[in-house]
Amino acid sequence: MIPMPACDLLILSNGPGEISTWVRPVVQALRAQMPSPDQVRISVVLSPCANASGREVEIVGQFPGVDRVQGPEHFFPFLLMGKTAAAWDWRPRGVVLFLGGDQIYPVILGRRLGYRTVVYAEWQARWHRWIDRFGCMGPAIVAAAPPRFRAKCQVIGDLMADVQTDPTIQATVRDRLGLLPDQELIGLMPGSKKNKLSVGLPFCLATAAALQQRRPQTRFVIPVAPMLPLADLAQFADAARNPDMHLFAGAPSATLVEADSALPRLRTASGLEVMLWPSHPAYDLMSQFQLCLTTVGANTAELGALGVPMIVLLPTQKLEVMKAWDGIPGLLANLPLVGDSLARGINTLVLREISKTGKLFAWPNLWAQRQIVPELVGRLNPQTVAEQMVGYLEHPETLAAMGQDLRSLRGSAGASAQLAAIVIEELGQPHPPKPVDLR
Repeated sequence: MIPMPACDLLILSNGPGEISTWVRPVVQALRAQMPSPDQVRISVVLSPCANASGREVEIVGQFPGVDRVQGPEHFFPFLLMGKTAAAWDWRPRGVVLFLGGDQIYPVILGRRLGYRTVVYAEWQARWHRWIDRFGCMGPAIVAAAPPRFRAKCQVIGDLMADVQTDPTIQATVRDRLGLLPDQELIGLMPGSKKNKLSVGLPFCLATAAALQQRRPQTRFVIPVAPMLPLADLAQFADAARNPDMHLFAGAPSATLVEADSALPRLRTASGLEVMLWPSHPAYDLMSQFQLCLTTVGANTAELGALGVPMIVLLPTQKLEVMKAWDGIPGLLANLPLVGDSLARGINTLVLREISKTGKLFAWPNLWAQRQIVPELVGRLNPQTVAEQMVGYLEHPETLAAMGQDLRSLRGSAGASAQLAAIVIEELGQPHPPKPVDLR
């Protein structure tokens, strides 16, 4: 590679899904291709996202190769005035890389900093005139671009397909869990935030208890969300501390058990144990699930990219839990004080619309525009869901077909490396300052 002066790479992203499945592999690919880690400084700036857990800054800060990160609360002052909260300096040469948020953001910040701009376009590309390069998931995005701008667009594939597991580690997962050869591993993903956990964890525990009665060979594990203390998770399994447990008949209380020689776990009085996997990302674990019970969110994208069969839950016993809507409904539902009341009203209207139109929520179903994985919406019963899980587990060919459908959606791996190559090419291009012109 031709030597270049010291540069800055500014990555714009937002939600937990984009961070885990776009930012992480792209940073890894960039560092692998760059001649020297000192030559290119990588900064990540996060914009607000309704699905955010509040822990995104800590997560990104742990990524090898990321030099600095700024949280979403400081985003709009940076966008409007060009100054970060910590008064970061910027080198004369650089690239703004879009990996989540609104595609207008790299247009504004690229012009403000005098940097080249690269956008990863998952479904559509915008602002063709002012963006320098597009890495496109598929050829339809290129075909939709005005002919004079198609040279800027390159099909690189799907970044989600680069969510891979390490084959050298996979073999040790079952040993670490203490699983016997004939035991089934069921994943439980009840959410990461309070409003989901208060409902999701009791529901998952009740379902696990019912399922294990039918299939004693099942074992259960929760991939613990990053930065979620185990004690905080465990309080949602305690009926004395989580009043929402009464919403589900048969939801057993569980206590946190920690030992130096074994994984921590939640244990009920009847002996049901749900292991807690603290490592993140947990792709090596998730890839071993025979089936996963999950709430809606970015986790459905990660499971889909790994080809893991899943059942997606939207229980409506507590409507104010559902707040992760886009646009104005999401903003209203998350307002302090009045947010819960507004969320109940919004969700009542949304659920009526779902019953009429069959609206989909799980990412794999949205990608396919059809229901590949089942979405269960309504006043769900854990025993009924357990029966449905038994049906899948007794017919492994059905689970295998679901896994194959999921893998076919995302395509082959390698998009991260191609996007990294585009970024490095752009770092070597001339960087004349350009005035902001959004006409």
